Amino acid sequence: MITERTTGCRLSGAGARTEPAIPTVVHSDRTLRLKVIDSCGLTCTFCHNEGTPVVTDNVRADGSYFSGGASGRVSIYLATNGAAFLPSAVIPDAELASTLAVLRDALQLNELHLTGGEPTLHHRLGEIVRAGTNAGLRVCVTSNGERGAAVLEDCVQAGLNRINFSIFGTTAEELAEVQHSRFANVRRAERKLLALKDSVSMADRLGVRASANIVVPDYTHAPRVMRLLEDYSPRLSVRLLNSLDHGLESIDAIDRILDDLGAEPAEQHVTAGVSGSRTSYSLPDGRTVWAKRIRRVRLPVTCSGCRFNNDTDCQEGFYGVRLYRNGAGGYQVGVCIQRMDLCLPVEEFVGNDLHCEVLALRDAEYRQLSTDQQS
Repeated sequence: MITERTTGCRLSGAGARTEPAIPTVVHSDRTLRLKVIDSCGLTCTFCHNEGTPVVTDNVRADGSYFSGGASGRVSIYLATNGAAFLPSAVIPDAELASTLAVLRDALQLNELHLTGGEPTLHHRLGEIVRAGTNAGLRVCVTSNGERGAAVLEDCVQAGLNRINFSIFGTTAEELAEVQHSRFANVRRAERKLLALKDSVSMADRLGVRASANIVVPDYTHAPRVMRLLEDYSPRLSVRLLNSLDHGLESIDAIDRILDDLGAEPAEQHVTAGVSGSRTSYSLPDGRTVWAKRIRRVRLPVTCSGCRFNNDTDCQEGFYGVRLYRNGAGGYQVGVCIQRMDLCLPVEEFVGNDLHCEVLALRDAEYRQLSTDQQS
C-alpha cells in the first residue's frame, strides 16, 4: 500500500468535477465475497442478489429461472445474466474450509466478505466467520441488521473484523417506499428498522468496527442521507453508494449531496484489480463521510467480447471474485453478476485462464497505479 499525491478528480465518470489534489492510497485487491445464504426479509426493488436467482421463487424451476415470484424479492440482472444454478446456504464444514484454503492460495487472499441474501439469517454465521479466520483471512459482513442482535456476539468471538450495515431507509415510510408493493407496509418497515437499531447498538457494545452503507438512487434521497448522518454518525462510518441500476443520475446525486454538506475531499482509496474505489470527505463539523464509486475496470480478455462491455450496459465492471455454494453440490466461483454464465466450479477456476487473468489484472493495475502516483 502506498500513499502519494495525485490530481483530484472524482471517480464518477462524465461530468465529474475537478477537485484539489488529495492523497491517494492504492490497495491490491485480495478479497473474496462469499454468499452465505439467499434468504432475506426485505424486498428491495434494486437488489442484485449477488447475481443469483431468488431461491424461494425458483425451487420448482427447470433451469429457466425468473424474478418476480411470491416472495416479492428480485435479482435485477437475472433476465440476461445466464445464471445456471440455485445457491444454497453455506455449511461451515470441511468442504468450506478446504475451498477457502484453495482460493486463498490461488488468489493470495487476505479478506473474506460475507454477503447474502441477509447473512444474519444464517444461524451458523459465527461458525462461518470462524472458518474464515481459521483460514487466516480477515472477515467482514454486509448486513441489513435483521438478526444482528442475536448473532453478532458469536461472530465477534469468532474473529469478525467489521460489519457494514446497509441502510435503505431512515424512517419506516422511506424503507417501505423501496420495497415491493405487496410488502410496502409501514408497520413492517418499523419492525425492520428496530431490528437494525438493535444490531447497531450490539455492534457498538461489542466494539466491532461498523459502517453504514446507504445507496443513493437519485437526489430525492438526499433527506434520508442527512437523517442518516444525524442518527448514526459518529457511531458509524457513513458511506454513500451509487445505485448500479440508476447510472449517472445516482452519481450526480451523490455529488450534489456532498456539495450540500459542504464536504471537502480528504483522501482517495483505489483498489487495484477491481472497480471499487472510495473517497473520504471532511464535513464542516469535523465528521467524515465516504463516497464509494465504480471505476471502469475490465478483465482484458474475458470482458473484451462481452455484449455488456460499454459505458451504459456494464454497470459494475470487474468488482472482484465471488463464491457461491451450488444447491446441486460443490462451490462455484463467479467474476461478474451480469455474466453468471462465467461461473466455474472451484477446481476448474484455479486451473483456468480466468484465474490467471484475475491475478494478472491485479498485478498490472497495482504497478500502473503505483507508478502514476509517483510521477
